[in-house]
Amino acid sequence: MPVIQHKTAIQTINIHYVDYGSGQPIILIHGWPLSHKAWEKQITALVAAGYRVIAYDRRGFGQSDAPWEGYDYDALASDLHALIVQLDLQQVNLVGFSMGGGEVIRYLTRYGTEKTHKIALVASIIPLVKQKADNPAGVPETGLTDILNALETDRLNFLSNFHPAFYNYKADGNPVSAQQLTYDFSISSHAAPHATIGAAKAWMDTDFRTECKQVSVPTLIIHGKADETVPIATSAEQAVSLIPNSKLVVYDDAPHGLNITHADRLNSDLVAFFQWSDQ
Repeated sequence: MPVIQHKTAIQTINIHYVDYGSGQPIILIHGWPLSHKAWEKQITALVAAGYRVIAYDRRGFGQSDAPWEGYDYDALASDLHALIVQLDLQQVNLVGFSMGGGEVIRYLTRYGTEKTHKIALVASIIPLVKQKADNPAGVPETGLTDILNALETDRLNFLSNFHPAFYNYKADGNPVSAQQLTYDFSISSHAAPHATIGAAKAWMDTDFRTECKQVSVPTLIIHGKADETVPIATSAEQAVSLIPNSKLVVYDDAPHGLNITHADRLNSDLVAFFQWSDQ
C-alpha cells in the first residue's frame, strides 16, 4: 500500500492510500470508524468509468499512523492537503462520506479551490451534528456523551451495536448480510482507540454552517431518507440550504451505509455528476 509522509511541525505522519486507474482524479474520504476499505464498491465502478481513484486511511484508522493527538478537522484536512500536493493532483473530485464530509469542507475553506473540480457529500454529517438552540434537530449533548462513555468503557461492544444501525439491519439479512457487519467490525475494531474517540469528538463538536456558505465549487449532496445514524433533517437538508451551487438527491429507503446498500445508484449518480460539464 503506497504511503505519503506528512511532515508537520512536531512529527511525521504516514498516510496510507490506494491509487488505481488513470484520468481525472477522485479522492474518496471514508467515514467513522472505518477505513478506505469501505469504498470497495465505489473504487471498482469509478475506475471502470475512466477515473483515477485514490482512497486513503484517515490518521488513526486502517494502516495510517495513529499519533496520540491531532484528530480535529484542521489536522485531518491537512492530511488531505498533503496527499493532494504530494501526488500533484489537479482538478480533483472530492467525495466525503459521513465524517469525511468535514475534511472536504475544511479543506476547501482552509486551502482554497484551485485544485478542486467538484465535491460530493454522501450521507455526510455536514453541517452540524450537535443539538443547539439554533439547531433543534441535532443530537442532544447527553446522547453524544453516552457515545463517548461507551467508547471509553467498552469500545468493542459499542462498535458491535453501531454497525447494524449503520444499515438499519434486520435479522433476515436485509439490507446487508451478517458477514458485512462482521467485516465492518473487523475494520473499526482495529482502529486506534484514542483515534476513534478523538475523531468522534471532531464530528460531534464541529459546526460547519459558516464554512458551508463559503463553498464555491459545484456540490452534490446524497443522503438516505431512512438514515437513522445521521438524520437527514439535521444534515443534508440544512447543507443544501447553506452551500451555494449545491444539489440534494434523496434516496427514500436508504440507511446511512448507502455506499453498500445502494452502491449501483450511488456510483451512477457520482459518475453523472462528475461528467456533467454544465456543473
